[in-house]
Amino acid sequence: MSAVLDEPVATMPRREADARGRASRRIAWLPVVLTTVALLYVALALLIPLAAVFVEAFRKGVEHYFASIADPDAWSAIRLTLTAAAIAVPANLVFGVTAAWAIAKFDFKGKALLITLIDLPFSVSPVVSGLVYVLMFGLQGWFGPWLAEHDIKIIFAVPGIVLATIFVTFPFVARELIPLMQAQGREEEEAAVVLGASGWQTLWRVTLPNVKWGLLYGVILCNARAMGEFGAVSVVSGHIRGTTNTLPLHVEILYNEYNFAAAFACASLLAFLALVTLVVKTVVERRYLKSQRR
Repeated sequence: MSAVLDEPVATMPRREADARGRASRRIAWLPVVLTTVALLYVALALLIPLAAVFVEAFRKGVEHYFASIADPDAWSAIRLTLTAAAIAVPANLVFGVTAAWAIAKFDFKGKALLITLIDLPFSVSPVVSGLVYVLMFGLQGWFGPWLAEHDIKIIFAVPGIVLATIFVTFPFVARELIPLMQAQGREEEEAAVVLGASGWQTLWRVTLPNVKWGLLYGVILCNARAMGEFGAVSVVSGHIRGTTNTLPLHVEILYNEYNFAAAFACASLLAFLALVTLVVKTVVERRYLKSQRR
């Protein structure tokens, strides 16, 4: 009698183990399926189009590729792109550090409004931001007549391109630093002030060393966006060939003229920039993780 009653109890752990084994085997397929789907999506959406850019760029040979890049209009577009980035990135670096330091380390009225304004370029279309600058500085804009009287050109000139680039890229540095500084707290800065450090000494010797990797990461993203910006720059540039065309705009003009090989040759420079940015971003992330483990 006791043997009959004990038999189901003895088999229960075995049944549970078998059920868990079948469940684990079913679940083991899930990571494989999800990884395969993710890799296929990345290949279709990113890798194949990226490879197509370089294939089309060299379709007519290496000589035609370098001839397309050496074209005077292409060089003008490259120089203007680098100039806009060289001005916009340092400007956004200073603004981003200042805004993040103020928001994370101090309490003041209008703090929420400042955070909202920093996020504004993320919610506004770049084309709309370009139209805003035309409304302000265009010939029929608010300040257009005064600018025309003093022979100052902003729209359809380099200053307008720089302003548009600054607008669309200024959140990147600040948005990388604000959560990082908030997570670190204010204790080290307060200790430095108690020990007699000035505001600048606290910033240079305490705050910035603690956020150097986040700062570098934000600068990388800001530079990549500045060089690849199209919408806002397209509105304020006027598409003056050899004068106000950045590299993305030059690619569009070549493509519209059915000069596909030259268009893809110039586009390959932007693709190469994206790859370099990705590599630098990966290196920065790894060094940041190593610094966190120490």
